[in-house]
Amino acid sequence: MKISELKIRDGNVELEADVADVGDAREFSKFGKPGRVATATIKDETGEIKLSLWNEQIDQIRPGMRIRIKNGYVGEWKGEKQLTTGRAGTMEVIGEGEAGRNKTGKAEEAKAKPAAGRERNSEDEDVDDNFSVDEEEIDED
Repeated sequence: MKISELKIRDGNVELEADVADVGDAREFSKFGKPGRVATATIKDETGEIKLSLWNEQIDQIRPGMRIRIKNGYVGEWKGEKQLTTGRAGTMEVIGEGEAGRNKTGKAEEAKAKPAAGRERNSEDEDVDDNFSVDEEEIDED
């Protein structure tokens, strides 16, 4: 599937895309459990879309990587389409994207933006990685 084909409420989305940007992580608490959320921008040859990243997903990608989303879901946030892996979806790093390659086709080192927030600890294992959170519900420290 291509990004330009995505529609709000599409489920079972499978696509490959390059990571263009990863925003800063924000901490929140929901149902008494801490979590982190960030928004990345991914793109393919047909367009770009925002991708919600939850908890450990934030630390798995950086600009210049190529990822594969399986069983994703397209939602809407403030009138803009947004892709997420949801409860059953997955995100996999599959290599360097076009932005991470030089003119000879060799992969270049992409510089990761440091993720804001705290280090993971043993309490994080109980956090549900794939629940939705409205911005009004985020308790920032």
